[in-house]
Amino acid sequence: MTSPRWQTIFFDLDGTLANTIPLIVASYQHAFREVRGEEIEDARARAWIGRPLLGALLEEDPERGHDLDRTYREWNLANTERLIERYDGVPEMLTTLTAAGARVHIVTSKRTDTARLALAGVGIDHLIDVVGALEHTTKHKPDPEPLLVAAAKLGIDPTAAVYVGDATVDILAARAAGMAAIAVTWGAGERAALEATDPDTVVDSVSELTAYLLNGTHVTPEAPE
Repeated sequence: MTSPRWQTIFFDLDGTLANTIPLIVASYQHAFREVRGEEIEDARARAWIGRPLLGALLEEDPERGHDLDRTYREWNLANTERLIERYDGVPEMLTTLTAAGARVHIVTSKRTDTARLALAGVGIDHLIDVVGALEHTTKHKPDPEPLLVAAAKLGIDPTAAVYVGDATVDILAARAAGMAAIAVTWGAGERAALEATDPDTVVDSVSELTAYLLNGTHVTPEAPE
């Protein structure tokens, strides 16, 4: 069996392993509608993905940020099961990587409880664990602290690990932590913006990601017939 290029693989969650993007965008829109009577476009909501929720909302509205945060979380929790979506191939990828000898973990800006709820919602909670969550650090992506704390928890050298994410803050955090960085294009980030952060590679499918993680070879997707 092919050995993994990295023995320790950290994954972002939202937009990387689980398609929570529609849920997150709708949650932001609901919160702004309820608290501020404001309609926000998808692109504006997507720009906040990957950052800690409360920090982004307080930056947007210092006076009502906590109200926005509470309203968002209540609606998000109530609608997670209805709106969360699976990415085809993710369970198989995690199983394949584990069988090849890799340790797979999540570092996310979500709280641990909501991260586990999302994992259960897409049926991969038994395949991967959360080693880095919002409550574990005081600084957050794009700061490297979440990744450095996760690496320390596992007793590994950060430079021997890789971080996989869909947002520019993921790649910036990985670079700052000294980790390899892989950007995926099926989440919140735009390819051009991801490429500008200088990841090791940018991949467009789960199968392409699996191949790269297993042997380090960038697989060019086959053209449709």
